Amino acid sequence: MIRLSQVTLQRGTKVLLEGADVTLNPGERIGLIGANGSGKSSLFALLRGELHADRGEVDFPARWRIAHVAQETPALERTALEYAIDGDTALRRLEAALARAEAANDGHRIGEIHAAMGDANAYTVRARAEGLLRGLGFSHRQMAEAVASFSGGWRMRLNLAQALMCPSDLLLLDEPTNHLDLDAIIWLEDWLKRYAGTLIVVSHDRDFLDGVVDVIVHIDARKLKRYAGNYSGFERQRAAAVVLAAAMIEKQARERAHLESFINRFRAKATKAKQAQSRMKMLAKMEELAPLHVSAPFAFEFREPLQAPNSLLVLEDVDAGYRTEGSDDKVIVSGVRMSLQSGQRYGLLGINGAGKTTLIKTIAGELPPLAGKANFNKGLAVGYFAQHQVEMLRHDESPLWHLARIAPPDIREQELRNFLGGFNFPGDMATGSIADLSGGEKARLALALIVWQRPNLLLLDEPTNHLDLETREALTVALAQFEGTLVLVSHDRHLLRAATEEFLIVAEGRLQPFEGDLDDYRDWLFRTKLAPANGAALAGASADRAEPRVDRREQRRRDAEERQRQSAARKPLESRIKRIEEQLAKLGAQKAAIDTRLSDSAIYAEENKEALKALILEQAYLARELARIEGEWLELQELLEQA
Repeated sequence: MIRLSQVTLQRGTKVLLEGADVTLNPGERIGLIGANGSGKSSLFALLRGELHADRGEVDFPARWRIAHVAQETPALERTALEYAIDGDTALRRLEAALARAEAANDGHRIGEIHAAMGDANAYTVRARAEGLLRGLGFSHRQMAEAVASFSGGWRMRLNLAQALMCPSDLLLLDEPTNHLDLDAIIWLEDWLKRYAGTLIVVSHDRDFLDGVVDVIVHIDARKLKRYAGNYSGFERQRAAAVVLAAAMIEKQARERAHLESFINRFRAKATKAKQAQSRMKMLAKMEELAPLHVSAPFAFEFREPLQAPNSLLVLEDVDAGYRTEGSDDKVIVSGVRMSLQSGQRYGLLGINGAGKTTLIKTIAGELPPLAGKANFNKGLAVGYFAQHQVEMLRHDESPLWHLARIAPPDIREQELRNFLGGFNFPGDMATGSIADLSGGEKARLALALIVWQRPNLLLLDEPTNHLDLETREALTVALAQFEGTLVLVSHDRHLLRAATEEFLIVAEGRLQPFEGDLDDYRDWLFRTKLAPANGAALAGASADRAEPRVDRREQRRRDAEERQRQSAARKPLESRIKRIEEQLAKLGAQKAAIDTRLSDSAIYAEENKEALKALILEQAYLARELARIEGEWLELQELLEQA
């Protein structure tokens, strides 16, 4: 086991841990969390022996093999596959010893080494490495390419593959999902669930933590506190503790009332579609955890859009892609037919490179259609967060400068400062250069600039990159209450579940609805892109990890097909129900307006006699129509339940 006893750890003048105690048992999967700068990476360095405690003891078995992800990747000409295999350092040492024994023609030694290589699974190493790389998003062609040819993000994937290839008793992963897309995260989560050693992972992806860990260690106030369960369990336990703090009661009540009001408004118009039901559960969870949100260091909300035209935009048989000089245009997604209506909330799914970002850029108007027609409503106000939004900021300028550029000239500076203060840019931070800000702070500024513009269409392409858990949660709460239209690309499943109601998928160059939720998408991935990879990874895993899963996979496939069949039968009913609910909302608003006018005593004056008569007739008509349509809605709901 790992035991930290009265550990004090200091970096420069900053005390990270002071008299900290924690015990971690063999085989546990631990999520290490804490605010940025609280000491998570330093604790990893302590476990790797790169740092030493200023006071106290750090104790774990000396024989344990430790694997971690390297932060630097040299520009090697070595292939990606060979680089991944290098992670199995014990095997590489055996190979070197074998070469020496063969050169010396030492038959006895050669036999010994071959036996040891068999024990080390040397003869399945290529299959294991290929399985890891495929799961992390590499194609067969890329596996044969030199490490030097890959960008920084892909080199970090190679470093992760090395760490997973290394036989280990303790695996330390520091933000392993940072450079991964949703598909690779789902694969990694599946792999880590089968890892037989002790795992400690730092991550800002709460769904990933929920799926992988069974213990949370929280660095708070320079102490280490252990919580049983996953991240959601930790949140509930902390929320309960916060409720006990009497000073928070009044603030909690206001936040609960605010979230209750929003949840009730959403409940009144929600369909029984699977995604909507999933979002209802997330919103109810938000309500339950309202005290924790109140105590969080950061919160914000999107301001109500100035207008909500319908429809916002229509794409008719659009080909999305890139124009190229002197050659044919590069079409990424073809034949796109899409209409975005006010209030719709889409999550955009698809494997890495399928064309999600290209489609988002086309919707944003940054890329002109290569074919077809894009019709944009004059009242459309787009808030676009690009995947590399942080790099688009002027690093030699201040947050206040960035906001002043997009604000009307007559806005007072104090109003701009107040707005930035709401995003945790107070005082000198508002006027200082953003070059000194962290990646998360820059991402928060980019979000603030979008919020200021009061968009009615939000296009968010991986907005959680660089964000810590607290800011991700603030974004989740804000998006869940956003009154406009949303199209979201994200590898953060918690955010997708809470903020969206329907899914679209980009696959094989086409855009189409995805009938199902994120669990169905996971099944689809393991039936398609990840199926060979998973098989290879399992084939090469050590004996204590390789649990046969063929029957379970086949059962999941059959279950998913049955869900797709049921979904196809339900779709016409759900579409009809949605249209009826839109009618109900419209008629209900009209009747509420008439009821308000009839509650005004002035309408009963003699000179308003005709207007009163017309209002009463209109009220009666609307009441009959509402009753008729509600009856139809109930009948359709019964049919939907049967389907």
